[in-house]
Amino acid sequence: MTHGDGHGIDPDGLDEETLLDELQHLHDTRHQTFRHGSDDALEAHDRRTRELETEYLRRHPNREVDPARTRSGARDDT
Repeated sequence: MTHGDGHGIDPDGLDEETLLDELQHLHDTRHQTFRHGSDDALEAHDRRTRELETEYLRRHPNREVDPARTRSGARDDT
């Protein structure tokens, strides 16, 4: 169930808890990878983040959106 490139399990093969754990880990490590990772590490991080976020959005097309996190909601706070 790994990708042909060897960079992890296909996101659609992950259960919900594992998908969320993987996303949290990627989000937690983003800053360090961006600042200190090699070009290859940053590319791999970008690719995996995109894969997992795409899978999450596929599973949750009607996810709850915080009104304060929209453009109009953010403008209302100013």
